[in-house]
Amino acid sequence: MKAVILAGGLGTRIAEESDYKPKPMVEVGGRPLLWHIMKSYSKHGIKDFVVCLGYKGYVIKEYFFNYYRHTADLEINLRTGEASVLNTQAEDWTITLIDTGQDTMTGGRVKRVRQYLGEETFCLTYGDGLSDIDISREIAFHRQHGKMATVAAVQPPGRFGVLNLGQDSNVASFEEKPQDEIGWINGGFFVLEPSALDYIEGDDTSFERAPLANLAKDGQLMAFQHHGFWQPCDTLRDKRELQALWDAGSAPWKA
Repeated sequence: MKAVILAGGLGTRIAEESDYKPKPMVEVGGRPLLWHIMKSYSKHGIKDFVVCLGYKGYVIKEYFFNYYRHTADLEINLRTGEASVLNTQAEDWTITLIDTGQDTMTGGRVKRVRQYLGEETFCLTYGDGLSDIDISREIAFHRQHGKMATVAAVQPPGRFGVLNLGQDSNVASFEEKPQDEIGWINGGFFVLEPSALDYIEGDDTSFERAPLANLAKDGQLMAFQHHGFWQPCDTLRDKRELQALWDAGSAPWKA
């Protein structure tokens, strides 16, 4: 099974980093978000990736082109320029890097890599969200219900305190908004049949809009409820929170 990763967006809300690199290359624990996501899939036996490139896609190409040697011990003959790899820590992944356009929307990006997916069920996710989702269970759920599409439904962490006001505008109490009051949202981590791509018209199609809405309308979209850790890396604050978890040795997504 293959996993498609959307890695072409601008990442404007984390401009401190994405001015110089695509958002999936923002590092947590010294490794790009993209690498962490691949490790999550690899843990569940999915090691064949199709990465949809766009904004500064060359940075991702250069990273993986040099990855094998960067993770290896080398012996270099300076007179001849020959290099021998003594051993390497590189993972046994196959990565297909496809330029899907600078301004292409998410649905259009997936449509552009259709030829690399074959006719088998595949996974799809965004290149900026980390989670401890049980991908194997989600795939089993998808196969069991037999529909075209499965989306991981998550409950985002409550970030805003709730003010309970009294009659004179005094704050009677303050509490963090409980997670179960926020509701379920699209957490990415899709499992799809190739036929689901027929709902995408072209480059200007956002996968999160008409395709998902029409899949749901046709009874072809199911939700896999994930109650564990999930967090996007949209802002510098998000990155610091993820880094703090990594530094503390308590990163839930770590494979």
